[in-house]
Amino acid sequence: MPETDLAAALAWAVSLLDSVGITTPQPDAELLAAHTLGESRGRINALKLSGFQLDSEQVSRFEDLVRERAQRIPLQHLTGKAPFRFLELEVGPGAFVPRPETEVVAGIAIDYLMDAPAGFKVVDLGTGSGAIAASIADEVPHAEVTAVELSPYALAWAERNLSPLGVRLIAGDFGTALEGEEASFAVVISNPPYIPVGAVPQDEEVRLHDPEMALYGGSEDGLKFPRIVMERAAALLEDDGFFVMEHAEVQAAGVARILASTGNWRDIQTHQDLTGRDRATSARRTTRAR
Repeated sequence: MPETDLAAALAWAVSLLDSVGITTPQPDAELLAAHTLGESRGRINALKLSGFQLDSEQVSRFEDLVRERAQRIPLQHLTGKAPFRFLELEVGPGAFVPRPETEVVAGIAIDYLMDAPAGFKVVDLGTGSGAIAASIADEVPHAEVTAVELSPYALAWAERNLSPLGVRLIAGDFGTALEGEEASFAVVISNPPYIPVGAVPQDEEVRLHDPEMALYGGSEDGLKFPRIVMERAAALLEDDGFFVMEHAEVQAAGVARILASTGNWRDIQTHQDLTGRDRATSARRTTRAR
């Protein structure tokens, strides 16, 4: 890429990314340029129109980033940032890159909590980079938020995102965490690994770079780990507490059946993401026998 003109450099980047099948070449090129120059994406468009010239160091850095993106390294790993609802999270290797569909799942819990009194306790089981817990803490500051994560790599990213928001972060397995705090949470939310074992994600960015322990659900139907989350949620929730969990579209009916079969849940409801796919299921904890 010999060009130093920003507009020409962007055109080169878009062409390269498009040639290798990147589905969003223009936004990716602009975001990588913004990262290179320490500017916003909107500012990049203004600089492009003004005839801005890159210096040799900026050219080299931008070219390296674009070539790495062309090798299907996730954009968020290259910039170190991922947007999620109203936040910009720090992400990188070892942490699952948060997806737009998970923003909808977080929103279900946030909407429920808006009218809740101060001090409501919320836990995010398997928080990954901390996306869900961070959004709840940011948008519902009167809630007391806890996040649980087993992976030490994801935990490091979660610490960066959650510490400034006052979220309690616990290293542990979502199936056994918070022993001694049973029946004390008003809300349990989770985006557990749920891809069926043997299934191969189509996107190279997911298949090659997202951690396997954040993807695969531990069984042929992908529901081994979601079952564990449902069981632990039933234990952690207070009577009438609210539970919401993300899952694959094809798992919605199975998740509803599992919840209904235990006798621990009522008001079981399936929720759709922005594309109309069945993406999450919520339920209320039944009252325990006295």
